Amino acid sequence: FIDEIGEMDPSLLNKLLKVLEDKRVYFESSYYDPNDPQVPLYIKKMFEEGVPADFVLIGATTRDPQELNPALRSRCAEVYFAPLEPVQIQHIVRQAARKLQVEIDDDVPDIISQYVIEGRKANNILLDAYGLARYKNSGQSKLKITESEIREVLRSARLTPYIHKKVTKGKAIGRILGLGVSSFLGSVLEIEVKVFRSSDGKGNVRFNETAGTMARDAVFNATAVIRSLTGLDLRNYDLHVNVVGGGRIDGPSAGLATTMAIYSALKERPLRRDVAVTGEISIQGKVEPVGGIYEKIFGAKQAGVRTVIIPQENSAEVPSGLKGIEVVTVKNIEEAIRIAEAD
Repeated sequence: FIDEIGEMDPSLLNKLLKVLEDKRVYFESSYYDPNDPQVPLYIKKMFEEGVPADFVLIGATTRDPQELNPALRSRCAEVYFAPLEPVQIQHIVRQAARKLQVEIDDDVPDIISQYVIEGRKANNILLDAYGLARYKNSGQSKLKITESEIREVLRSARLTPYIHKKVTKGKAIGRILGLGVSSFLGSVLEIEVKVFRSSDGKGNVRFNETAGTMARDAVFNATAVIRSLTGLDLRNYDLHVNVVGGGRIDGPSAGLATTMAIYSALKERPLRRDVAVTGEISIQGKVEPVGGIYEKIFGAKQAGVRTVIIPQENSAEVPSGLKGIEVVTVKNIEEAIRIAEAD
């Protein structure tokens, strides 16, 4: 087992690749003398014939796969670990508090779980808060870590919550939740649309430039689909499309969400606020497959989403044994709208 294999020195990594390729290890040493009669026979055999290396090597790293040596990746079976869920982080915090033999406020595990997805970082926050509490209450034999100490540690570390948006119940017109992925972490993106009638037949589509060029492509496809669905000529409307919070769209997967938000605003049909969608939309209204399904479902669950709509061609990527969230597959925009409009 090699921990942090992504940090290995390049020269050592090349030697490791040679071992993995030959399945044999050869030794070199300036201290070895093949003519020395005092060298044991098994040592001579090791240096002359090498040692079998037909073992299974396990390496671990926190780096992104793209940062690893391509030759190393080609020889590996890659296994990805999901981030810890808040309830698991809370359990780790409580265990750490018991080991420290210190009391904690009831809200402390929940607060920490909002800021970290790794057990080690959760422990570090608790340890820093423990040190702060001991400093404030020096001389006292019994300590208690309060929300105040935790908040102070979080402020000093400039940490921000991983889940920036929590889903609310009910329905809304022209608003829907999309899903994105960054560094193998799924997140919720809120897309909102406002529609105004244009009197001169020269309507425009406007959206926040921070969303990126892919947002422009998503809106372009969406307008064609909307015209086919409703028969409305969008030249008679001004459309304002906004990704709330200045989120960036780096791929086509927000096409379905953008189209549904525009449809909702034009037809004044409210959509469920606890539904999140992902999928590329074709100009014929078909929902095309996208990447990062596992991460998106995880991010949606963290944000409190109850139903996730994904392309039917991505159905094989849905993890088994999901609890607390429903995943629905669709072929086209009409199916997605029916689900999002349902009570």
